[in-house]
Amino acid sequence: MKNKDKQYEKVANGVLEAVGGSANISSVTHCMTRLRFNLKDESIPNDGEVQNIPGVIGVNRAGGQYQIIIGQAVSKVYDALLTVGNLTRNAPINEDLDNRPKEKLTFKSAGNMILNKLAGCLTPLIPMLIAASMFKMFAAILGPSMFNVLGTKTSLYQLFTLVGDAGFYFFPIILGYTAAKQFNTSRIISMFLGAILIDPNLIKIVTAGKAFNIFGIAMPLVNYSSTVIPIILSVWVMSYIERFFKRYVPESISTIVIPTLTIAIMLPISLCILGPAGNFIGNYICTGILAFGKLGGLPTIIAVGVVGALWEILVMTGMHLLMLTTMMMIFAQSGHENFVTLGAVAASMSVAGMCLGAALRIKDQDQKTLAWGYLIASIIGGVTEPGLYGLAIRYKRPFIGMMIGGFCGGLYAGLTTVTAYVMVPVANFLSLTAYVGGQTSNVINGVVSGVIAFVAAAIATYAIGVEANTNKQGTKEFKLVEA
Repeated sequence: MKNKDKQYEKVANGVLEAVGGSANISSVTHCMTRLRFNLKDESIPNDGEVQNIPGVIGVNRAGGQYQIIIGQAVSKVYDALLTVGNLTRNAPINEDLDNRPKEKLTFKSAGNMILNKLAGCLTPLIPMLIAASMFKMFAAILGPSMFNVLGTKTSLYQLFTLVGDAGFYFFPIILGYTAAKQFNTSRIISMFLGAILIDPNLIKIVTAGKAFNIFGIAMPLVNYSSTVIPIILSVWVMSYIERFFKRYVPESISTIVIPTLTIAIMLPISLCILGPAGNFIGNYICTGILAFGKLGGLPTIIAVGVVGALWEILVMTGMHLLMLTTMMMIFAQSGHENFVTLGAVAASMSVAGMCLGAALRIKDQDQKTLAWGYLIASIIGGVTEPGLYGLAIRYKRPFIGMMIGGFCGGLYAGLTTVTAYVMVPVANFLSLTAYVGGQTSNVINGVVSGVIAFVAAAIATYAIGVEANTNKQGTKEFKLVEA
């Protein structure tokens, strides 16, 4: 076995023991940087002990999950965990559900459940959104709005544009698939339901403005292309209907009867109730945020700065998913956004700046090397968790520097009324390309806001210093240059 593999196995063994062993794990998966556990008894893990496991950057409890931050090696540790724990990949372990205590439905648990489902529906879309946004950016940079290398009638410009638009236009179909996984229902039928929502014939009816009814029920004329909430609500309700039919329809005719009856019942529910309701909610949120961004003045300027200062806190709690959902809807429906993105981009740059300030301040060479690694992971790889949990959370003072940088960058972006035209759901330097698509001054001010966030965070972190942290054995984890 290679040394690297042994290291991953060692981390996996430590994590497995800390969370109470395989018997305490309902399911485990991972994202870009975290192991995400659904535990039977969440009181078993001791956060301090887990954080002291070599290879663990930090821990977080959010969305009903116990999350252990590993960093970019998370997939390797995950594979080792599946092996040493004899766990099933991306699937729950068999458990006695009758003996498992049911969680009381409270406002907090309901909120966690909603955030969990949103995360499950939207997170898998990020690679697609990155690709689509990059092509939209290429069209904006090479097209008439900037360098004018490509004319609007050239094949390459049209290709870039259609690829970029396709990533957003077909949201209902793609979300139908991811939502079906979350609500444990048929993925193909869910995608079919999403396809119905954006069928060209339905869009023609809506565009013509002619009255239309579903089994005698008047259908509100709504265009569902690029929408998010309608299909998620529809698949959620569909999961119960399909489950009902599976329970009572004989298996011999289930292949024909279940999908047909499920779609037949969902047509009026989705097109006459859930779709319009979801579209109204989405439009209300989008219109409100866009109006606030256009309002201008001191309140808007300060609000963007506050988003920049607090964004990483939202990330840690999972609340940023609500904001990301909103951003997706706004970009899909209006093609630009001028509030949340500004603060989020400033915050991501401030994390990198904080890492630089800490790396310059730390004296111990081993820990200095780690800090430089956090900087590279953030500014190049777009992964902020190593710096966030390895420096900001663990040593407290860098968190202040990071918030100062995010606030300053967001403040400048709000002051200069910057607008984001491309949704770039990555937290590295490429996030600054979000401002490509408008006037040249918009791009310049957007980049300047990112630079301000980076420099301000670095200077503030260096000036404030890095507070030494003491582990359970009482030894300092690295030496510091005192202020």
